[in-house]
Amino acid sequence: MPRLPSITSRTVIAFLRASGFIEDHATGSHFVFLNPATKRRAVVPRHPKDLPKGTLFAILRETGFRREDLLKFLKRK
Repeated sequence: MPRLPSITSRTVIAFLRASGFIEDHATGSHFVFLNPATKRRAVVPRHPKDLPKGTLFAILRETGFRREDLLKFLKRK
């Protein structure tokens, strides 16, 4: 399995928006995204540093994506 690079929350937000998620609301420094088609939601912390790997995997698990989907998005960018 390929390793994921270190990415920021801004990149994850761009990935979610490109995948059909819309921003539902923000609470403090966390944005909550919702996909109207699948009814899945994801909470993304908005911090200037790179996201920890565990947080990134949790976001992928919440949204139902695999790491290959994120890598494919990163290659297109």
